[in-house]
Amino acid sequence: MLVVYLRLVRRLTFSKGLYLLLLPILLVLSACEDNPVEPVYYGTVQGVVRDARTNQLLPSVSITTTPATSSVVTDGQGGFDLSSVPTGRLTLVASKADYQQTTVAVTVDENKTTTVTILLARSPSTAAPAAPNRPSPADQAQVPGPNVTLEWHPVNAVRSDSLKYDVVLYEGSNGSSRMVLTNRRDTTVTVTGLQYNTTYFWQVTVRNASGASTRSNLWSFKTGSLPDNRFLFAREVNGNTDIYSSNESGSSLQRLTTSAFIETAPQLSPNRDRIAYTSNATGQFQIYTMNRDGSDVRQITLLPVDGYFNQGIGYHWSPDGAQLVYSSYDKLYRINRDGTGLTLLTTAPAGRHFRECDWTAQGNRILVQTVGISVYDSEIYLLNADGSGTSLAVGNLPGRLDSPSFSINGRRIMYTRDVDGFSDLLGRQLNAHIFTQNLDGSGLVDVSAGVNSSTSSSGKPLGFNDVTPRYSPDGARILFVQVNNVPGSVPDVYTVELDGRNRTRLFQNAFLPDWR
Repeated sequence: MLVVYLRLVRRLTFSKGLYLLLLPILLVLSACEDNPVEPVYYGTVQGVVRDARTNQLLPSVSITTTPATSSVVTDGQGGFDLSSVPTGRLTLVASKADYQQTTVAVTVDENKTTTVTILLARSPSTAAPAAPNRPSPADQAQVPGPNVTLEWHPVNAVRSDSLKYDVVLYEGSNGSSRMVLTNRRDTTVTVTGLQYNTTYFWQVTVRNASGASTRSNLWSFKTGSLPDNRFLFAREVNGNTDIYSSNESGSSLQRLTTSAFIETAPQLSPNRDRIAYTSNATGQFQIYTMNRDGSDVRQITLLPVDGYFNQGIGYHWSPDGAQLVYSSYDKLYRINRDGTGLTLLTTAPAGRHFRECDWTAQGNRILVQTVGISVYDSEIYLLNADGSGTSLAVGNLPGRLDSPSFSINGRRIMYTRDVDGFSDLLGRQLNAHIFTQNLDGSGLVDVSAGVNSSTSSSGKPLGFNDVTPRYSPDGARILFVQVNNVPGSVPDVYTVELDGRNRTRLFQNAFLPDWR
């Protein structure tokens, strides 16, 4: 339009006064053309607000904008809707009590809906949490032991409080303490291997997300008396072999050793006050003793319980529990229960080693096995407790011969033999049976054959071996291990009557049992 007026001015011959009259109009038209008015465009923002930790939808959250356009509150499903929002960059501010304020930037496009999810984190509490209560076991309760599950309850807490706990246990008899739980959300912990007839104290510390903490009251419980577990056995769990004790039903099972070494061949002393066993903790199997609850471990021997196919099994208590007899290669020794008084009883024949043994009060005699370079070359000898008067009890028979022991009255002996006569380099057996006989070899009984009739048989199942038998304390039954003849099979402990009837399983995954 300005150009049109200029052309008119050139064409017309105006006077100077007329030109001056038109000049203000021309200036106004020029200003209008340089500053046009831009139009405004709009879009929509929709979104939801969630708890940053639980992902739950949050209602009643205040949503404001910068630049300021409108303010809304999220509905019951945590949603919000902002309509007619100018296009461009927009900042959303979300606020809710007990949550940290959160800012989110979005871009709004013309006639489009922009969606957004806002996550709110709870504000850390600076107040200390309430002390836990309702302990289990109840304060001053008596529990069986040796394993106890401790449990407590938080007070006025919700899941989002993120409480964590420490638990310390004090042994009342000596004041020692140990942490049994550290920085965990659990409200229960199981403590194992406690002493019997002992008072313990315990306390829980609770801590919230901000680090504020509170301690519970100091609670206590007392473990019961030591159960009269008359059975001992070794068990391998996850490649680790340890000693266990139990009653006949298995309800009072107790693990007595926990080291990374092999603890095996447990035997309860005749007066039932100490347990002997062997361990390879020193690199070779030595004899150790301990209390019946697994405490007060003492090494007894310095010369190892070792030799051809021996590895910790060749020893036995004396009838009065004051000494032990044990084999070390080709030597048979006697030693006091405190490790003093080591005495050489006898030496095996040339080219042979001593292995398993037993000791009876009847006639004060010892029964001992010898083996040659092959475990299938085996014999059983009788001798006096001082090492004199050696005589052959069972000669070298076909098949592997093992595990000699006396009957309770000392008049019969028991052993196992593979009746299939199998032999290989690993010492495997295919069909080991339990036999008993008089000292002179008469009265032979194949216990594993069982009692046969026209309708049933109670003997050993095919494909299994019966090994490591011992007489029961009353002499009426036999305790032994039944195991499949495939190498690496899991052994189980059984009992059976002297004539082979009533074969009964007591413990699974157990071997080298003892019964006093």
